[in-house]
Amino acid sequence: LDTQDVDEIVRTVQLIAPVYGGINLEDISAPRCFEIEARLRELLDIPVFHDDQHGTAIVVLAALRNSLKLIKKNLSDVKIVLSGVGAAGNAVARLLVLDGAKNIIGFNVDGVIHPDMKSDDPMQRWFIEHSNKGNFKGTMSEALVGADVFIGVSASNILVESDIAAMAKGSIVFALANPDPEIDPALARKHATVVATGRSDQPNQINNVLAFPGIFRGLLDANAHKITDELLVAAATAIADCVAPEQLNTSFIVPSVFDAHVVTAVAAAVRKSV
Repeated sequence: LDTQDVDEIVRTVQLIAPVYGGINLEDISAPRCFEIEARLRELLDIPVFHDDQHGTAIVVLAALRNSLKLIKKNLSDVKIVLSGVGAAGNAVARLLVLDGAKNIIGFNVDGVIHPDMKSDDPMQRWFIEHSNKGNFKGTMSEALVGADVFIGVSASNILVESDIAAMAKGSIVFALANPDPEIDPALARKHATVVATGRSDQPNQINNVLAFPGIFRGLLDANAHKITDELLVAAATAIADCVAPEQLNTSFIVPSVFDAHVVTAVAAAVRKSV
């Protein structure tokens, strides 16, 4: 669309919606994406899904579940450092908390998000209330000391090798900035047990395409339009389970984007959850 105006986007999608079975929103930045998705879900009787938020969160959860199996740790016990708390980062944090994460420290361009902060933005308020329970106020490098997991949905080359070296033994690094990740994967692999990026030329590609085709297939099959938290978790579970136990290893934590079985599995999980 040749506009960035929230009202124009909502009105345009509303006008074309009658000939579609669902709406997949893409490349709309925060905070506009939150309002646009919320308004369209209220106005339309078809599913509305912001892929940059929920698609990313689903695949991150799937990848993290399988990675934690490899290092034999539980989501509720690990320390997670999250870089980027915009559309994708906020959705990732919400889904991880929903699935049991208890120790997330988030950073934006201005630094750490901590409980003493004030904000009129409801999305940032949620993050303030549900993360950084220890009221940590240091730098990202300091937060990474002893951390089990780093998830980056932010900017390229913001980490150095010593940051990864300072993490806990058996660490997990998801450096998802595109086209260049938060740290060179080769450097990260020197110290981390599991390394994933958003790139197709690296192992462990975390890509939204693993989620949204099956989600819409399942919603259309079930003639459903409401996207619930339970649906998001069910989709993540289905993606994670597409990697058989005997296949799971540090270079294969999520299925290939070309695995045709993924769409079928996610669609089936979605149908059961609605």
